[in-house]
Amino acid sequence: METITTIADLRARLSGHRRAGKTIGLVPTMGYLHVGHMELVARARAANDIVVVSLFVNPLQFGANEDLTKYPRDLARDQAMLVEGGADFLFAPGVSDMYPRPMETVVDVPTLGSELEGSVRPGHFAGVATVVTKLFNIVQPDRAYFGEKDFQQLQIIRRMVEDMAQPVEVVGVPTVREADGLACSSRNVYLTPAERAAAAIVPKALDEAERLIAGGVMDVAALEKAVGDFIASEPLAKPEVVALRDPETLHELTEISEKPVLLLLFIRFGSTKLLDNRVFSPKTAKFAKVA
Repeated sequence: METITTIADLRARLSGHRRAGKTIGLVPTMGYLHVGHMELVARARAANDIVVVSLFVNPLQFGANEDLTKYPRDLARDQAMLVEGGADFLFAPGVSDMYPRPMETVVDVPTLGSELEGSVRPGHFAGVATVVTKLFNIVQPDRAYFGEKDFQQLQIIRRMVEDMAQPVEVVGVPTVREADGLACSSRNVYLTPAERAAAAIVPKALDEAERLIAGGVMDVAALEKAVGDFIASEPLAKPEVVALRDPETLHELTEISEKPVLLLLFIRFGSTKLLDNRVFSPKTAKFAKVA
């Protein structure tokens, strides 16, 4: 695997592969990789001739009260994981190369980007959309891989690609989970041992929602409250968002029908906010009916 730190060098290295007709898969990351990221790499490896993994802690998506410097970083560790995972190129540019002067151009998907996490992190998803667009322009991938754990981000990128006719296939990859069901995330490193144990309530809450739907609970407000109360039964868990939404538009639902529904959870443990989600089909919801 080759590590490249400048846009010009990466373009030069990829141009020959592109002229030879080879397909290119891109996995955009902010580094501090985990098994979830490596599943994205594996999917890219299986479907493309060349795999590029980008590692860039993007300042545009951090707000004024979010500490960019505290984001975990370990380049040597990430490189070793990517060598083992079979990546061809690691693109690890500095801020001065990605943003040689303050950005005047912003890519935004304002309706989707102002919902949910966007409502408490204004400008966050514009920062995401802008850097992803720039990475698409640099790498010119055939396919790009994103985890379904960050469901809102995935839907925003899909809409951006559709609206802008960007010539890339966006591939969503199912969430990879730890043994107790907790979604793999770079944020998990911030949890204390007690918080990490308590965080098992997050996947259990998704199971509880599915049980309730299977049992016939179809009222949106009632289901959201029941799941919120279930989460709050864990003293260290503070539910910030428990929201049933349309999986495509992220719009609020007035009722649960036969169509699939998305449950989004934002739960805080101390200073760490964990995100998780599941799409339910009321027709196929698991678990026995509630008596």
